[in-house]
Amino acid sequence: MFAKTYGATTLGIDGRIIDVEIDASFGLPGFELVGLPDTSVKESKERVRTAIRNSGFQLRQERVTVNLAPADVRKDSSGLDLPMAVGLLVAYGLIPAESVEHALFSAELSLDGNCRPVSGVLPMAITARERGLTDFYVAGRNVDEALLIDGLRVYAVENLAQLIRHLTGEETLTPAVPTQTKQSEDPIFADDFADVQGQYQAKRALEIAAAGGHNVLMVGVPGSGKTMLARRMSSILPEMTKEEAIEVTKIYSISGLLGKDAGLVTHRPFRSPHHTSSTVAMIGGGSVPRPGEVTLAHHGVLFLDELPEFSKKTLEVLREPIEDRTITVARANATLSFPSSIILIVAMNDVTLITIQCGDEREAA
Repeated sequence: MFAKTYGATTLGIDGRIIDVEIDASFGLPGFELVGLPDTSVKESKERVRTAIRNSGFQLRQERVTVNLAPADVRKDSSGLDLPMAVGLLVAYGLIPAESVEHALFSAELSLDGNCRPVSGVLPMAITARERGLTDFYVAGRNVDEALLIDGLRVYAVENLAQLIRHLTGEETLTPAVPTQTKQSEDPIFADDFADVQGQYQAKRALEIAAAGGHNVLMVGVPGSGKTMLARRMSSILPEMTKEEAIEVTKIYSISGLLGKDAGLVTHRPFRSPHHTSSTVAMIGGGSVPRPGEVTLAHHGVLFLDELPEFSKKTLEVLREPIEDRTITVARANATLSFPSSIILIVAMNDVTLITIQCGDEREAA
């Protein structure tokens, strides 16, 4: 029997709906997975079959073919476990097909059938709403993230057995609702610009840079407060709009940096990569390009401490994102563009002292 469900993966900072097509037919028993899956997705067939068995369902030994469409897009999300398991049960007639027609599933399955969270749920939710899907089934830890998008009924799924009972009508899951949290009028920052005493000239320069979105170079002796001031730059930047906050949250969701039960990112990001960071870490990359530091600092501050210690190649690649506010990364599997609207702050020690010391040494010689 043929069945179809919907899963999702990410490409760049956007979601991509994946049609999970399953055919179970008589023949030599086997499980074929096609559609350009990567290693984590290829291994899902073992997780899916074991999770179904440990959830109390014994499937007939038949030839199963799973196609992940479109076939020319590489699939690299373990969140495709859940739509494959549901599709397989639909193909065997254990779940009615009409219950999954307008639903999106995204969760990794453990061997005992429990649902684990995945990265990139927010862009998946945005794409699902654009596609016209109405129900979104995710692991409990991904619920707050999925609820950031209006127009979807979001369900927290603890395990596969619970989901099956819901889809067959034996149990009814209640759609999740956003957690009501009291927002303070003034956001609390761990590093607040108001805590700085003195440093009037430097503070004035950073205030002008924050108002106009200018980049800053700070030069001073070690211990003069360059890093301390830079870390507090985010606290005087304007609050992010809802659109900016969703865009930043998408980036952190795909990168797996949101943390447990995280909602919308409301504070402007501050990123301070070490001077040993590679070019790929700075601008993004990988076989399927992922965001780098310039994208993680989008709508916020990128701080490079000890500027002369960074390699020349790493500094040269910052030219495009600073000028164009976007960075394009080309790889064999994909060419993607990432946003990089940042304020760049760099700091270095005063070289005047080094010059004087060298002069003294030459005179002494």
